[in-house]
Amino acid sequence: MAELYLITPRQFDLATFGPQLERVLGAVDVACVRLALDSRDEAVIAEAAARIKEICEDRDIPVVLEAHYRLVQSLGLDGVHLAGTQDIRAAREALPHGAIVGSYCGVSRHAGLLAGEIGADYVSFGPITPSALGSGEVADPDMFEWWAEVVEVPVVVEGQVSREGLAPIQSNADFIAVGDEIWGEADPVKALQDLLNSA
Repeated sequence: MAELYLITPRQFDLATFGPQLERVLGAVDVACVRLALDSRDEAVIAEAAARIKEICEDRDIPVVLEAHYRLVQSLGLDGVHLAGTQDIRAAREALPHGAIVGSYCGVSRHAGLLAGEIGADYVSFGPITPSALGSGEVADPDMFEWWAEVVEVPVVVEGQVSREGLAPIQSNADFIAVGDEIWGEADPVKALQDLLNSA
């Protein structure tokens, strides 16, 4: 059964989001949390990382930082999540042995294979539900089925996660990444439980 991979909002107030995250983590089993801030201010990222790490350490949940692999070690985080394959080798060289390196590969099977070959610990594909965002391309359920049968690198479902989109994919995914799908709701815990229970 696929495990849950939680993605933070792109922007948040720690005083509000900290308790909200604690509530979600207390209600649902989570395998990993990604700190995915839009900010390029190191002080802002460091402050958020310290609080998220503190919350997750109590529950033995690893925290990965999106994009900024050079900050991972100094912040005491568990790894990095990258967009594409470009920085995988550099991140692997910069980070200590055992650090997590993940790669978002969109809808490209080729990019996913390359990411695995050059050192990614997992790859994520998506979005899985059509929308007007981006190019409009959607990761095909057949790709997840093929990946599960042929490739050993763990795969994450990520982007526009919905009940309908998960139905044909969930059995072939190792992780389901959820973030924006719940944080905008009045009750993120209920939104998450509804999403997972109906998948």
